[in-house]
Amino acid sequence: MIQLRDYQKQIADQTTAILQSSQFVYLALEVRTGKTLTSLQIASQVGATSVLFVTKKKAIGSIQSDYDKLAPRYSLEIVNYESLHKINMSSLSLIILDEAHCFGKFPKPSKRAKDVKDIIDKHRCKAIYLSGTPSPESYSQMYHQMWVLGSASPFAAYTNFYKWAKDYVDIKQRKINSLFINDYSHGIQDKIDARVKKYLISFTQKEAGFESSVEEEILRVDMPEIVSKLCDDLVRDRVIEGKKEIILADTGAKLMQKLHQLCSGTIIFESGASMIVSDFKAKFIRERFAGKRIAIFYKFKAELMAIELAFGDSVTTDLATFQNGLCDNFAIQIVTGREGINLSVADHIVFYNIDFSATSYFQAKDRMTTKDRMHNKVYWVFTKGGIEEKIYKVVQKKKNFTISHFKSSYKLLSLQTHVNRTTGTN
Repeated sequence: MIQLRDYQKQIADQTTAILQSSQFVYLALEVRTGKTLTSLQIASQVGATSVLFVTKKKAIGSIQSDYDKLAPRYSLEIVNYESLHKINMSSLSLIILDEAHCFGKFPKPSKRAKDVKDIIDKHRCKAIYLSGTPSPESYSQMYHQMWVLGSASPFAAYTNFYKWAKDYVDIKQRKINSLFINDYSHGIQDKIDARVKKYLISFTQKEAGFESSVEEEILRVDMPEIVSKLCDDLVRDRVIEGKKEIILADTGAKLMQKLHQLCSGTIIFESGASMIVSDFKAKFIRERFAGKRIAIFYKFKAELMAIELAFGDSVTTDLATFQNGLCDNFAIQIVTGREGINLSVADHIVFYNIDFSATSYFQAKDRMTTKDRMHNKVYWVFTKGGIEEKIYKVVQKKKNFTISHFKSSYKLLSLQTHVNRTTGTN
């Protein structure tokens, strides 16, 4: 039977006390501090008989392993968020919501939030929220996380987000395509914290005794001529027509997406089909990290195709195969792998591309961290003159890279690609 660390026992006792008088508790524990095991122990201490653990698909195996090692008396069902609608449990005393910030979308609730609410409404069960970052991009994300609790929500008096926002959001005006719209992303931290703090337990890696650090290094690779030309043509003409396919960038958002794809060597056509334009990044990574065990984060599906083309049988997309040492290289999509998986067996994490999301930046790069690992090295592979480094500088500041950031930078990108072409840089 597995033993909890002292701080995990203390958190479990604190949480049990809160749940004795409340319907929910929010464990804001930083990554790798043991949220899963702690929550499973709490379920025992509150006397749960049937527990539903909702998480990401990739994390199901490790949660089942922790449950088996803990060997509690209650029954446990583990499901990913996409399969919530399939749940048909006759009774449920406790639901554990992993990465709870994922249903904090606003101003309208997401399908994920609605599915969670349906289950809680049906069973009137207690809930344990788990997240290292309860409001990673905006404090306004807290409303629908609480909304799923129904009458138990600290904001139950507000029947929808818009009514809540009048009191808890500093509503600003934002101009998009000559129209002004309300920007609801500026939740008022102090007012929101005052309502949820008694349900919130925070714990950091430092408090847990972690002494590890994450060092980041940017590796810059030359932009191939074919990529440079396509980027330049697309910025100038907004459309590239081939014999069978079309690359269309008739809006600022589409142009941003297409340049994001091209700068890492792939493209998604207007038809939905995708193609590898150049596997230059994959070849660079293969040569630069030869002899190392690496986990590669990619953004687009065609990037995985490029990785598999360059690495052959020496790369896997199966986490267990990588963790068990049966393959030296592992590839996973950024959003899929940023939460709930442990990559501590890797020598390094290598980012083939970068996501627009600040959440992805902070969570994905910390996947190797453990209490006993002192130093982690993360590499970002960026194209010289490309869009990736511009995204990086924004998400580092805990902001998402948006169309407004892009509009102020893509002219510089066009200039750089033009310089590459005229000087013969490859």
